[in-house]
Amino acid sequence: MTLLLDTQAFLWWVGGDPRLSRRARRAITDASCLLSVASCWEMAIKAGLGKLEIPRPIDRFLQEQLEVNGFRLLPASLEHVSAVADLPLHHRDPFDRLLAAQARREELPIVSADPVFRKYGVKCVW
Repeated sequence: MTLLLDTQAFLWWVGGDPRLSRRARRAITDASCLLSVASCWEMAIKAGLGKLEIPRPIDRFLQEQLEVNGFRLLPASLEHVSAVADLPLHHRDPFDRLLAAQARREELPIVSADPVFRKYGVKCVW
């Protein structure tokens, strides 16, 4: 099984945060996981604004974490970006909207505590 990690789930996983549910932790351990470039972009923006503390430069941090955890990067394709236009406006966060579009287009469950993804018809693992 392949899972898409939302940004918070990725950060909680790499930080060993206990807020990551036991079910999510087990799923990440047992599955092949993707991290969207949208999440990377979100983290870069938040780190640049001082809203997210990253222990190393963001490019090094992300590359290291992808390698250490065996996660693969999911690029944002034209199909993914275009699919955002078809989503109902349940949520205004552009990063989450792209994640929802990617999960729908690729038929991937998403590891997320955010209930908004279910409104888009995306299966959530939490």
